[in-house]
Amino acid sequence: MTQKDEWLKVESLDMEAQGVARNSEGKVVFIDGALPGEEVLVEVGRRKNQWEQATMVAMRRESAQRVRPGCPHFGLHAGACGGCKMQHLHASSQVAIKQRVLEDNLAHLGKVKAERLLRPIEGPAWGYRFRARLSVRYVAKKGTVLVGFHERKSRYVADMKQCEVLPRHVSNMLMPLRELIASMQQRDRLPQIELAIGDGITALVLRHLEPLSTGDAQKLRDFATVHQVQWWLQPKGPDTVHLLDDGGPVLGYRLPEFGVHMPFKPTDFTQVNHEINTVLVGRALRLLQAGKGERVIDWFCGLGNFTLPIATMAREVLGVEGSETLVERSRQNAKHNGLSERTSFEARNLFEITPDDLVAFGSADKWLVDPPREGAFALIKALADLRQNPRDGWTGPERIVYVSCNPATLARDAGLLVHVAGYRCVSAGAVNMFPHTAHVESMAVFERGEVPPPRELPQVEVSESLSEME
Repeated sequence: MTQKDEWLKVESLDMEAQGVARNSEGKVVFIDGALPGEEVLVEVGRRKNQWEQATMVAMRRESAQRVRPGCPHFGLHAGACGGCKMQHLHASSQVAIKQRVLEDNLAHLGKVKAERLLRPIEGPAWGYRFRARLSVRYVAKKGTVLVGFHERKSRYVADMKQCEVLPRHVSNMLMPLRELIASMQQRDRLPQIELAIGDGITALVLRHLEPLSTGDAQKLRDFATVHQVQWWLQPKGPDTVHLLDDGGPVLGYRLPEFGVHMPFKPTDFTQVNHEINTVLVGRALRLLQAGKGERVIDWFCGLGNFTLPIATMAREVLGVEGSETLVERSRQNAKHNGLSERTSFEARNLFEITPDDLVAFGSADKWLVDPPREGAFALIKALADLRQNPRDGWTGPERIVYVSCNPATLARDAGLLVHVAGYRCVSAGAVNMFPHTAHVESMAVFERGEVPPPRELPQVEVSESLSEME
């Protein structure tokens, strides 16, 4: 049990950007706001048999990497915005810590070590967020409206007047948005505004639980004129999203290295950081090394973020996604870019894929795998099964580029690839898609080798915790 007068030395940061220390009894203590190398006094808020969770109350040795947060709403106090977790740490140190998180997960969960570490991909630390989901709350007792992210460790909406990770023109719009919602008849039935920026267009999707009055719709139009935004409405689920007024310009982003333009709707999944995405796609395809005569499969293809650039390099690309709607959107994007002849798309539940499914899809020279946080366990297991028990006429890919948004599930899948499917992890590196948050994106490259004898891997428990900004 940590004593109130016990000074703790912080050894590292965990996945939630908490300082990690050990008390005099050897018990792990997770400390909000503390950085590696610091010596702190804490107040313990939660105790378990193996660990304690605490808040820093005093410091006698400060880390050289501690910096002044760039946003006045960041902090540990009640009411602080919970969107960012690492603004108190120098940006370069954030990247180094995320790289270490990736290496540690590969080593401890997957028992894998990359032969070469890739230089981390990083970009602007501020104003980078081109997608965001802002909560809206009408506080009747105070007669005000709040628009922003949730408070730290709370379901309440933070009283945000600005946001430094949003583009400046969006940050400047937060207070006018509060005034707009407060003036509307349905102000207590408007729970969310989703932001999406593309091709110089700022789109705002208003979730409304009741039909908008004529007057409220006109207020949206007036706001759009003043602030140069495009309003979309969402009365129910994502499929109900539509423009307030037809005929507006189409959202999109460009991948100039490949001459690709990607149209999207504001509720579609696209990367929040377009600049990092451009670098990410370029590096992934250089590592994939797809040749003109090769066939490539892009698993979890989404709207074609990787599929279409690959099609400019390879003979044929198959994009596989779980949703028929997404598959049709991918086909449209391929047609839009004149790449229909080199691309095909299939809808399949990739969390239930089997060896028979892989055989039916056919052999491919290369794979690009870009799964959600849950990873690609079923897909990789099916590949491992086929490597251990080959089928006539089917061979596994000679190279796999795996793009991940969860280092734990990447490590789990890497363990299968290396220890069961017989691949080598030739390189891996972090991608700082979300500066100032604990979210770790990464990329790993695998090459086919000799299939090892079958072995049982340890069961891996993967944390599903998410930061507010993810």
